[in-house]
Amino acid sequence: MTKKQAAEEKEKKKNTKVGQEQEPENKEKQESRGDQEKVDEPTDQLPTDQKEEQTKEETQKKSDEEGDQCEDARQDAEDEKELLKRQLEELNDKHMRLIAEYDNFRKRTLREKMELSKNAGENLLVNLLPVLDDFERARQHIDSAKDLDAVKEGIELIYNKFQEFLKQQGVSEIETVDQEFDSEEHEAVTKIPAPDEDKKGKIVDCVQKGYKLNDKVIRYPKVVVGE
Repeated sequence: MTKKQAAEEKEKKKNTKVGQEQEPENKEKQESRGDQEKVDEPTDQLPTDQKEEQTKEETQKKSDEEGDQCEDARQDAEDEKELLKRQLEELNDKHMRLIAEYDNFRKRTLREKMELSKNAGENLLVNLLPVLDDFERARQHIDSAKDLDAVKEGIELIYNKFQEFLKQQGVSEIETVDQEFDSEEHEAVTKIPAPDEDKKGKIVDCVQKGYKLNDKVIRYPKVVVGE
């Protein structure tokens, strides 16, 4: 065998060995690709048992999520119910307090009104007592008085003092004589023929004087009207 043939034979054996070593490696790569293809297979191509298991897991997961949502909703409802309960209790408490305060106010006002009506004339009577004192002194001296003019003067002073007291209380006399008759302020007791033409429809005489308290008539004057 020549050197050239020996070299070719050696190269041939070497290529054969390399081919044998590469064959298992290619086989492993093919198997690895096959496994990867199995992993990447769509769910629709999975076996029936695996599909059912996966469906059960998805259903359980969805059920757990819905359960958590229901629990959250129930807790929110409980919290809102508790809040409404506290608000109702607060409103009820305020309502009861208002009722109690109004009842106390009503009782106090009624008591004050009763006291006011009972003692309303107290100030009036206190201011009227000095006039009464003057009348008492006049009575004591009227029998022993010899000067009639002095008696008249004393009575006039008492009368003027009483008139001043009435003015201070807001009492004023209603004008009558020669005034036009007004049914809002006068009370006609009778009618007589007017002595003059210009007296028709006017007051010609006053039988009893009338008075006002501020702007309110407290006693109507009784008058005679000409016609």
